Amino acid sequence: MIKNTIRFMAIRNVAFAITLLLTVIGLVSLFGKGLNFGLDFTGGTLIELQYEQAADLELIKSELNQSGYTDAVVQSFGATTDVLVRMAGDDPDLASQVAEALRKIDPDSRFEVKRVEFVGPQVGEELRDQGGLAMLLALGGILVYLAFRFQWKFGVGAIASLAHDTILTLGILSFFEVPFDLTVLAAVLAMIGYSLNDTIIIYDRIRENFRVMRKADLIENIDVSVTQTLLRTMATSFSTALALIALLAFGGDTLANFALALLIGVVVGTYSSVYIGATVLVWLKLTSEDLAPPVTTEVDETP
Repeated sequence: MIKNTIRFMAIRNVAFAITLLLTVIGLVSLFGKGLNFGLDFTGGTLIELQYEQAADLELIKSELNQSGYTDAVVQSFGATTDVLVRMAGDDPDLASQVAEALRKIDPDSRFEVKRVEFVGPQVGEELRDQGGLAMLLALGGILVYLAFRFQWKFGVGAIASLAHDTILTLGILSFFEVPFDLTVLAAVLAMIGYSLNDTIIIYDRIRENFRVMRKADLIENIDVSVTQTLLRTMATSFSTALALIALLAFGGDTLANFALALLIGVVVGTYSSVYIGATVLVWLKLTSEDLAPPVTTEVDETP
């Protein structure tokens, strides 16, 4: 347990300036470059190959690059002998062309084409719109939940924190042109839940400390509350980061982007719980009176 209170709020203005700069960069990247949407959103062809022996994904990807299919995404599918190849294009003969190119480079490879599917741009656009709607509904539901459980100022702080996390995470993915597919979208939604959990724990401690530390002002309350939850936050974030790093290193191409997006979200979410969620409470001038139950007056109905 940490005995000395860490003065987190002492540098809140500096932290906000850094946050504002990074958020602006993220927005510029999002509106300038945009997200590098994968085939799940842009449309393309999916080819399932079944090998007689365990497939070498890196070798297959290298062979496709040599044949000119530089945008191909190669993933393991279930067993080690099953491979999914995703690439742009809607040519009906694309599967046979890919198979011919692979056999031409490596005549000893033994496989057969099991399945060919085409995802049209209209389907991809629908998935993108539904994903964006899912994030907006999640943020709206969170605002309503926190307004009822705590107080509306907590709801505003949580939404500001989650909006910051989403913009910054998407901005980083856009800046480094990380492919954005359904797994990355799932990671962004999971990040919203993770960050919210961390924020609620701090908010709950702030509310409790208003009852215990009656003479303390809001800044002191926040510093004490964040310090009291710091070890729990560090343990959770560190253990989660270790699992995501393991997925990033050993999960292959299928899970790499998911793990990377969620890892960015964990770091950003841990930071925002303190320097966005708690700082907004300072700006809104939260007081103990805001958390006091409303006073009910009894009406004397006797004549």
